[in-house]
Amino acid sequence: MGVPAPRPATPRTELQPAGIRPRERSGSHQPGKARGRSQDERTSAPPAYALDPRRLRTAYLDLLGRPPFEHERAEWSDRGMADWLDQVLGGTEFWQNWLEEQLYYFLLIDNFRPRSERVVDLPTDLAAGRLGVRDALHRIVVSASFDRRNPGPDTFVTVVMEQLLGMTVQEVPRELGVGKRLYDGGHGQFLGRKGGSQADLVEIAIEDRRTLTNYLFREFVRYLRVEPSRRELVEWARRLEREPRTYTALLREWLLSERYTRRLATRRPLSNRTFVRALFVDLVDRLPDEAEVQRMRNALDGLADARPLRAVLARLLLDSDTAELPAKAQIEDPTQWVGGLYEHLLGRTATQAELKTFVHAFNDPACRPSTVVYALVSHPEYQTW
Repeated sequence: MGVPAPRPATPRTELQPAGIRPRERSGSHQPGKARGRSQDERTSAPPAYALDPRRLRTAYLDLLGRPPFEHERAEWSDRGMADWLDQVLGGTEFWQNWLEEQLYYFLLIDNFRPRSERVVDLPTDLAAGRLGVRDALHRIVVSASFDRRNPGPDTFVTVVMEQLLGMTVQEVPRELGVGKRLYDGGHGQFLGRKGGSQADLVEIAIEDRRTLTNYLFREFVRYLRVEPSRRELVEWARRLEREPRTYTALLREWLLSERYTRRLATRRPLSNRTFVRALFVDLVDRLPDEAEVQRMRNALDGLADARPLRAVLARLLLDSDTAELPAKAQIEDPTQWVGGLYEHLLGRTATQAELKTFVHAFNDPACRPSTVVYALVSHPEYQTW
């Protein structure tokens, strides 16, 4: 990608930052190297899959739907990913993000977002090991919100068959017809099992192995960005059937595989929800509340190309009283500071050409720290991960 062109910034109060601060001097440190620990304090060999800037930022976005906070970057930079996964996987925040992804997949958002305790409590129940992902999917599909979002037998059964089971209803018209009959309270044999109600329809679909294989397929593609083999899907589904709470163990294997390392070489656009959350964490070092996310995401979702409005939101947040940046005089080493911004905001080491361009602009008396930060967070690369 080309070097982002710095843009003029409006004057603002410069404060010691919560999220973007001048990098502490550490001798001969260069961006991308281990920091904050002496050689004696580190192991003699680097950890497997060390959390370099790219892996650290991407893993947080993948599993928690946000970048790391300032204290998390300080704690986990250059440490082993396996240790990080042991701490993060299966926690309530992980399952909360998982739930958000599932609700968005089923388009259960805004007015159709489930508010029942059984769905709201899913992250807590999953983190406590009281149920597995199949049970969680069952709760979502039997919620009143799912029924309202998919009114009538044709729509409801089609969504269950296509989104839950991964089937194409045009290829199985008989099953679609029987499913609609069950929805209306009639009796029939759906997917090889007898039923006579809408509840039976959902239970039969949930307990069908195709629900697990379809779920695992879309989750694997979401994290790894490649398709798994049929043999892998069958084996993973068998493992989940034997032990319903082993999904996080599977996910740990995926993220510690070579395929995840290859996935790090790819970039795709951030969803509007994740972009809003990332912008707040990167600039304010906090998550937006639900109202802030919904308001901004709805504005972005209404546009065919949301990139210009994303840049406007970044400008507004930078100019607000909540975004804290260092005063220009506080930045003793502009090269080091800019290099740290690249690691922080883009998850990579800046090239020498990029450093040269930004430091040259920074030395202009009219350039402020917010000018540099805005150039990065409004650049197309920031809107990907």
